[in-house]
Amino acid sequence: MGKWTARDVADQTGRTYVVTGANSGLGAVTAKALGAAGATVILACRTVDKAAPVAAEIGPNAQVRRLDLADLSSVREFADGVDGVDVLINNAGVMAVPKGATADGFETQFGTNHLGHFALTGLLLDRITDRVVTMSSLMHRMGSINLDDPNWQHRSYSRWPAYGQSKLANLMFAYELDRRLRASGSTVKSLAAHPGYAATGLQGNTQSVWDRLMGIGNLFAQSAEMGALPEMWAATSPAAVSGSYLGPDGPFEQRGYPKAVGSSGKSKDRAVAASLWGLSERLTGVTYRFEKNSPTSDGGDAGE
Repeated sequence: MGKWTARDVADQTGRTYVVTGANSGLGAVTAKALGAAGATVILACRTVDKAAPVAAEIGPNAQVRRLDLADLSSVREFADGVDGVDVLINNAGVMAVPKGATADGFETQFGTNHLGHFALTGLLLDRITDRVVTMSSLMHRMGSINLDDPNWQHRSYSRWPAYGQSKLANLMFAYELDRRLRASGSTVKSLAAHPGYAATGLQGNTQSVWDRLMGIGNLFAQSAEMGALPEMWAATSPAAVSGSYLGPDGPFEQRGYPKAVGSSGKSKDRAVAASLWGLSERLTGVTYRFEKNSPTSDGGDAGE
């Protein structure tokens, strides 16, 4: 794909995108690029006021709608208000935050980064016409899926392993969604991407000494504009292959232009992925149903 940049995004007129976490960082960069290419962009954000300036910059083809991924009732309310979407970009996330819980009692990072997006995708899937792009991270490599205690209720909480688990879950979800879509005969694609090491707002919200340390590290990080390229390519390129994982092409995938990249052995464990899928359906109450070429999902009550 060469040195692909946002200038290479093809005309997106007539297409609708949902971008979660589009009020800042990678999400804002992606939303602006899509809007500039003519797409209708739904900025799905927890704090509507923070997204308003981004929408204003994009213009009349941007909409801001409230979505709190840490609250399944908000996820359902948002999904109910979407009539149709070509591409869903599961971009939003939290990183290395102190131990906490979502509105439904899930560990904050697992609940927000994975379960919120799992539920959102399932609730929208019957209205998605093209593809789903889910953001992971290089940190997926330090993650492990603990199926017995995904919410850190019976073990000592550690913010970085918890973040790694959530990002590994994102990647395994993208892979498993691809497998299930292909098995159903659907033409909808599922891809994953990561930004390398990019300077975004995530590094300033750990509420710990890490904020200062990563602030220094950001002096050497690539820009959010560069970090957003893999998800942009995954979301817009006609050449994108379902099941792919995109990241930067530079050394150690830290920076550079988008290319297909590899992932950890754990991310390819199909047995764990299937178990994680079942667990996620039980926890969120969202059951995916894949029927012929038109996969759909049912929403139920949230579990514990």
